[in-house]
Amino acid sequence: MPVTTTTEPLKAEQQEGPPRQRLFNWLLLTIVFVGGLSSIGIELTASRLLGPYFGDSTIIWANLIGLTMLYLSIGYYFGGRVADRWPSATVLYCITAAAGFATGLIPFVSRPILERSLVAFQHLAVGAFYGSLLGVILLFAVPVTLLGFVSPFAIRLRVLSVRSAGNTAGSLYALSTLGSIAGSFLPVLVLIPWVGTYKTFYTLSLLLLLTSLLALTLLRARGPALGVLVLTAVVVAVAVFWKASAVRPPEYGEIVHEEESQYNYIQVVRQGTTYYLSLNEGHAVHSVYDPNRQLAGGPWDYFMVAPYFNPDTSPSDVRSMALIGLAAGTIPKQFTAAYGPIAIDGVEIDPAIVKVGRQYFDMNEPNLNVVVQDGRYFLTTTDRQYDLIGIDAYHQPYIPFHLTTQEFFQEVRDHLTPNGVAVVNAGRTATDFRLVDVIASTMKSVFPNVYIIDVGRYTNSIVIGTNQPTDIDNFERNIDRLPPGLIRTVGEVSLETGNIREWTSTDPKQVFTDDWAPVERVVDLIIIDTATGR
Repeated sequence: MPVTTTTEPLKAEQQEGPPRQRLFNWLLLTIVFVGGLSSIGIELTASRLLGPYFGDSTIIWANLIGLTMLYLSIGYYFGGRVADRWPSATVLYCITAAAGFATGLIPFVSRPILERSLVAFQHLAVGAFYGSLLGVILLFAVPVTLLGFVSPFAIRLRVLSVRSAGNTAGSLYALSTLGSIAGSFLPVLVLIPWVGTYKTFYTLSLLLLLTSLLALTLLRARGPALGVLVLTAVVVAVAVFWKASAVRPPEYGEIVHEEESQYNYIQVVRQGTTYYLSLNEGHAVHSVYDPNRQLAGGPWDYFMVAPYFNPDTSPSDVRSMALIGLAAGTIPKQFTAAYGPIAIDGVEIDPAIVKVGRQYFDMNEPNLNVVVQDGRYFLTTTDRQYDLIGIDAYHQPYIPFHLTTQEFFQEVRDHLTPNGVAVVNAGRTATDFRLVDVIASTMKSVFPNVYIIDVGRYTNSIVIGTNQPTDIDNFERNIDRLPPGLIRTVGEVSLETGNIREWTSTDPKQVFTDDWAPVERVVDLIIIDTATGR
């Protein structure tokens, strides 16, 4: 039986001899690579665009990844059908140009869409999941779906013989995947830290538009090339002349500083004489500074009273401290005011936050040693011991699992002095204490005694583990002996409103380990139950 060697007569753009064919092949390979790079680059940059509005919990990532894959699947399906109907390179480059133009419009239209979805769904009480869902559907459906056209279209144009169909398809998918790998690193490591989220979208947009324009020009498709040139000019004009306001409007006060670091979207908001550090979606306050007040009225205040569960404790017994999750330095400033210039090691993973702390939050105490490092790595590599080790790195939904495990808390205990204490700031809702409970249970598997104090003005609880066996009654006796001052003030508030209690549960189902720490599941359930009103 004879073997069919061609699929159908070739388009004119593929029939003009070897030089023309080589040019056609290089253009096709280029757009396949750029298409793979752009599709993943848009997805990762989208996470930074959504973060200031909805955070980056696993729910949001599942939402983003799932919809991106859905759009690509739709693009693959219709791309194959369009390619069979119109197997022309000119059609392909017009499609990629449209994808580039749609990508360039994302920064321009994102803020009103995301603000409306956020406000609407806040009032309906269905939360971040449906809000981000709507935002993603409206913002990213068009460019990502169109980019899904590229691979099946390129295969249709490149396959000239059934004998080489498998090799051709495999080579093009491999090239597209290499582009996706580049798209995984370029936005995260280069573009977003250097130029920000909006300009990253513009860069990806222009990469698609200019590649499409070059291809159409070389293929002598004058009409489509002129149209793409106009689209490119529009995107360039928007990028140059449209002055974007803040990535996310503040929930209160006025923005005095905002930036995007490798780790966070950072916003400093001033209300009156008080400065607030807001990260990412902005629902949690990470640091507070008011030059006219020494106490912040939040969970930061409570760290200073943790040592008083030990018997016969006085301020002179606290001589050193390590803080994992320094942020802009609220806790060290209060500790220095309460205990004097004791040695404090503050560990913060984001150097941009450290700079913000020094500039806006007066984080310049001479006794504060700032270490830019992961908190657990710091503990593992230091041989120092401390009278208090604080962990203020839990802000739902940004909870590093490796700072919630039994092994981590054993590392903390190993770096405490004999009468040292560990203090954790854990988030919750008004009625849902699941995260607090699992943190307390995990700490109880390491420390002899664990206590919980609820924060009055915030939905936080302070979890305290003591290195030596202690008694809950010690706290009130120690506070009563203190002279008037910051420590006594916070201690009395804790006794009046903190619902101080000892945690005694040793349920192994609530003890996290390095091997099993489903903190994302706990937080996701809290978010879902809150969003659905349960």
